[in-house]
Amino acid sequence: MIEATSCGGVVIFRGKILLLYKNFRNKYEGWVLPKGTVEEGEEYEDTALREVREETGARASIVKYVGKSHYSFSVPEDTVEKEVHWYLMRGENYYSKPQREEYFVDSGYYKYHEAFHLLKFSNERQILERAYAEYQDMKRRGLWEYHKYDQMGNGAVESR
Repeated sequence: MIEATSCGGVVIFRGKILLLYKNFRNKYEGWVLPKGTVEEGEEYEDTALREVREETGARASIVKYVGKSHYSFSVPEDTVEKEVHWYLMRGENYYSKPQREEYFVDSGYYKYHEAFHLLKFSNERQILERAYAEYQDMKRRGLWEYHKYDQMGNGAVESR
């Protein structure tokens, strides 16, 4: 068994969620949230910001950690057990450009109910539910529009 760790983001801009569409040789097709593998010596927050930026071209800042998901998949002669750490992020605008080298062929921002039904994997739908509930709560309390969240004790982390 191979253990792997990835980090990703639920990026929200003006209430809409950023998704990617992956098409790998017509074997793997579907909408996903941006995420990727932690590089040696890299902090999880830095991985999440880097992967969002690399896979979507979007600039975002971390608002807060929303949890982790687990899944496994087979590779030749082994099984990969993957743990993914997820962050709620605020996008700077609606810009996105899918990373072709990773077989992403489309990207865009979608309303919550659209994003929920488009997502291919149930574990990503669960993370989206959690992140969007946090977003709604923060918006209701007037905290989403602030750039820093000093009142909550966790300052936003800027993308690079």
